[in-house]
Amino acid sequence: MITVLEALNLSTDYLNKKGIESARLNAELMLAHILNCKRLELYLMFDRPLDEAELQNYRNFLSRRAQREPLQYIIGEVEFFNIRLKVNRSVLIPRPETELLVEKIINDFQEKNNFRFLDIGVGSGNISIAILKNIFQANGLAIDISEDALALAKENSALNEVESRISLLKFDFLKDDIKSLGKFDLIISNPPYVSAQDYEALEPELKVYEPKIALTDFYNGLTFYKKIIEQSSTLLNENGRIYFELGKGQSENVNMMLKEKGFNSIDIIKDYQGIERIVCGELK
Repeated sequence: MITVLEALNLSTDYLNKKGIESARLNAELMLAHILNCKRLELYLMFDRPLDEAELQNYRNFLSRRAQREPLQYIIGEVEFFNIRLKVNRSVLIPRPETELLVEKIINDFQEKNNFRFLDIGVGSGNISIAILKNIFQANGLAIDISEDALALAKENSALNEVESRISLLKFDFLKDDIKSLGKFDLIISNPPYVSAQDYEALEPELKVYEPKIALTDFYNGLTFYKKIIEQSSTLLNENGRIYFELGKGQSENVNMMLKEKGFNSIDIIKDYQGIERIVCGELK
């Protein structure tokens, strides 16, 4: 029988040979998921033998990861802003830099009473759910063009016990009637911002496995920012605010769009790599 330690050593070597970054961490997280334990608990069970069903499951996970399928899709979940979320290939995997967007919103709105937000492109529900878990007087409408994404967001909102404060709606923001959505105190969006040109150069984990419509606007990467900003006066209450996640090199263009629309108090926040990743502003 193969023990936990032997399995980890063999799988780490295998993933390293396949060019997987952080091979040991990947190996540990997949095995911890199969054994239903925390990763660090593996270190207390190095001598535990794996039964045939566990081994077969682990081999399947390793084969998928070697083909560059993202770890989060393999184990079916991710942690984001201290909440657990289910993920599958119908949604983007929540990224650490998006936590900066949530953190900024929470800091700006935690003292406000009974505000309503619009989340454009809800995906897994990560942004909306994190806000609702941290600000109990908030309510939101979250829209997406994908029925599968909306189904997953509904499941995640129930898992995190915020389903009573969020409405989910299938909606094509580029084509449907914007006025039907109502008015909000803030708009949030982490839109498809990869340009058609940049999409071709993405790594396999993104290009092969993550949903294309959630990554690219099939044009210059700025389509959704332009449309959302154009419609902001229809959607926002007085002194309403807008919060975007940005792609690399987009802050100047989006900042200019916001200023031209009459936004002020514009704030740009850099991510952990020094990229200007978050922009927000207020419409007077």
